[in-house]
Amino acid sequence: MQAAVWYGRRDIRVEERAAGEVGPTDVRVEVDTCGICGSDLHEYAAGPIFIPEGEPHPVSGEAAPITMGHEFSGVVSEVGESVTDLAAGDPVAINPILCCGECRQCVEGNYHICDAIGFIGLSGGGGGFAESVVVDAQHAVPLGEDVPLEHGALVEPLSVGLHAVRRSGIRAGDSVAVFGCGPIGLSVVQCARAAGAGRIFVSEPRDARRERAADAGASDLVDPAATDAVDHVVAATGGGVDAAFEVAGIEPTFNAALESTRPSGTVTVVSIWEEGVTMHPNTVVLGERTLTGTLAYLGGPRASEEYGMVVDMLADGTLDPDPLVTDRIGLDDIVDDGFESLLDEESDQVKIFVKP
Repeated sequence: MQAAVWYGRRDIRVEERAAGEVGPTDVRVEVDTCGICGSDLHEYAAGPIFIPEGEPHPVSGEAAPITMGHEFSGVVSEVGESVTDLAAGDPVAINPILCCGECRQCVEGNYHICDAIGFIGLSGGGGGFAESVVVDAQHAVPLGEDVPLEHGALVEPLSVGLHAVRRSGIRAGDSVAVFGCGPIGLSVVQCARAAGAGRIFVSEPRDARRERAADAGASDLVDPAATDAVDHVVAATGGGVDAAFEVAGIEPTFNAALESTRPSGTVTVVSIWEEGVTMHPNTVVLGERTLTGTLAYLGGPRASEEYGMVVDMLADGTLDPDPLVTDRIGLDDIVDDGFESLLDEESDQVKIFVKP
C-alpha cells in the first residue's frame, strides 16, 4: 500500500509499505480521510517532537521512519477473531492515543497523560496517511449512522478543543478569548460556544481564519497586526475575560492570553511548542490567575469520554465541522499541497484533508 512516511525534518516520502497482518484483537481500517494537524506540521518543520528517533517508543516499539497521520476515519474491512463489537463495513474514527496502562496516570484513568504517552501516526503503530491501517480494536470508535465518514477525521481535533474547554472550567455566560485560530482554535471556539460561553474574542492575523472563527461562533474578531488584542479585550470586558486559550504556540500569544485575562481568571495553554517563552510570573501571582496546560483527550466511545461526546455532538449538530475544512488532496500531493501550503503564512488554508 502507499503511505506517507516521516524520515526526518522536511523529509516525508510517499512510498510502498506493507499493509500489516490482523491479529486476534485487531481490525483493519480502509482509510477514508486523514487531516493534517498542527502537530504534524511541527514534526515536519522542526521535529522530531513526538516521533521517536533512534530509541523505539516504549509502547509501539517503533522508531523513525514511521507512517504519519493521527486524525483519521475509515471503514473496517477485516476483524480479528477475538473482536466482537466491530464488523466489516463499520465506519469508525481512530483514537490514536498510545499508553502503557501501568503508570500512575493510566491506573488513575488519565491515560492521555501517560508517562509513556504516544500517538498512532506520530509514535509508530501505523498512521492515517496511508491506504489502510491495522490497529487494536480498542482504538476504533464507531461513528454510527448520523456522522458522515469524512467528519470522523475531525473527531480527534474537536476532542482536543472539548478537553481544553472542560479543563478551563468555563461556566455559562463566561467571556472567552482565543489566541490563534487554526483548526484547534476553531475547535475551542465551537466547544466554548457549546458550553454556554458568552462573548468570545478571537485574535488571529490571517483574514480567512478570522472569517471562519465567526462561522464557528466567535463574536469579536481582532487582527493583532492592526489592533492591540490585549487592550481591545480588556477595554471591551472591563478588566479582562474569564478564560483565555493560547492556541498558537508563540511567545506573543502566550503573554497576550495571560494579560487579557481578568484577575482570578484562567489561562489554558493548548499548543505544542517548538521553543520556550519568557514571561513575568507576577502576571500570574498579582492577579491570582490560574495557568494550566492541556494535552489530548479521553479517547473512548462512552458518553463520559471526549471522543464519545464529540461523536454525539456531531450527530446532533451541536458541532459544525464545515468551518474547519478548506481543501482535500490526494496522498501524492501531501508535501507540496499539504504541509508546505499550511506553513505558508500567505495561505488561506486551515484544515487540509488527505484522501488516500
